[in-house]
Amino acid sequence: MALDTALVMILAGGEGKRLYPLTRDRAKPAVPFGGRYRIIDFVINNFINSGFYKIKILTQYKSDSLNQHIARSWPVSPILGQYIDLVPAQMRTDGHWYQGTADAVYQNLTHINDEKPKHVCVFGGDHIYRMDVSQMMRYHKKQEAELTISAIPIPIEQAGEFGIIEVDDNWKLTGFQEKPQTMPKCIPGRPDMCLASMGNYIFETDILMHEVKEDAKNINSNHDFGKNIIPKMLQEGRRIYVYDFSQNEYTGMSNSERGYWRDVGSIDSYWQANMDLLNYQPELNLYCTDWPLRTYNYNFPPAKFIWEEGDRVGMATNSMVSEGCIISGGSISRCILSPSVKINSYANVTDSILMENVNVGRYCEIKKAIIDKNVNIPPYTKIGIDKEEDKKRGFLVSPGGITVVPKGAEL
Repeated sequence: MALDTALVMILAGGEGKRLYPLTRDRAKPAVPFGGRYRIIDFVINNFINSGFYKIKILTQYKSDSLNQHIARSWPVSPILGQYIDLVPAQMRTDGHWYQGTADAVYQNLTHINDEKPKHVCVFGGDHIYRMDVSQMMRYHKKQEAELTISAIPIPIEQAGEFGIIEVDDNWKLTGFQEKPQTMPKCIPGRPDMCLASMGNYIFETDILMHEVKEDAKNINSNHDFGKNIIPKMLQEGRRIYVYDFSQNEYTGMSNSERGYWRDVGSIDSYWQANMDLLNYQPELNLYCTDWPLRTYNYNFPPAKFIWEEGDRVGMATNSMVSEGCIISGGSISRCILSPSVKINSYANVTDSILMENVNVGRYCEIKKAIIDKNVNIPPYTKIGIDKEEDKKRGFLVSPGGITVVPKGAEL
């Protein structure tokens, strides 16, 4: 049986425009991460590991890849009251796609009515972090809150990049600013830090239903939790508390992992978060078995490294190599390889992310690049060496100098 009977609603319908072209054919939560995972795996694992087994995943844009991944990766036991259901946008209300995060919940109130939970967890599906959600739930109940928002302390000079939360000494919400241009209120007792919203909420069910219904009547609303629902509830004097994510602990957590949370919303932040996994003591340790990170298991053989003849050596250093890969006389350094990637003789790949079924031909040179799945790179090709040449060939080059080759590209 579930340890907690709350209904979980994961918002997984975002377009992820800033991650284009990785989101050209898939929703942002379906983008691969860390070689063999998808971004959405992190929030699902957080709930399953925390004892929440009633999960609805609200999808919308380009959801086929996400649908397949969830259906193949996440079988649970309905006979024990467990489910992970995909809920596509069904235009139940006025024939429109979801107009915002609050509208996504409003259009799916039928699921809340059917389940009749006391609490509803509304979490985003596109962030990288580990979290014991049961600790946030206990905090919510202890405070007798009507809404609890998870927030992470950040340096106050970074406030302009996030929705900033202001609290009193008891961590009750007193203000909310979306990407403030002026200096926001600091955390009590910590003048150099402020609180950024993680976009994760726990609601009392009746409060949530009332607020989204009222918001749906407002033609001037963006129908968004951060922009509309939370400011309105604050004005109404609702009991809104903030949960300090930096205090969250999970089984097997190391000190370096405390408070780790990344919004991989841009190509540069996505690349950096992947590269961070390669550190000797990473802030996110994928090898922690006490708080497992489950995903789809490929039926592929182990990775293979072959040839050791002069400078024809199959070698990987400071890298993560998934199952089914063959490093055949080429070399990689600081790379993450998804399943079934082949690096052919004399090729050299550094500081790069290669997704499923990428084939790197002989004598290729690749540096600081993201190669999406199903790309065959001909021999002697250079990618990421001359950024201007990359642009002329139609590849995106990010502000941080990451070259992105889209899925199925013909070179």
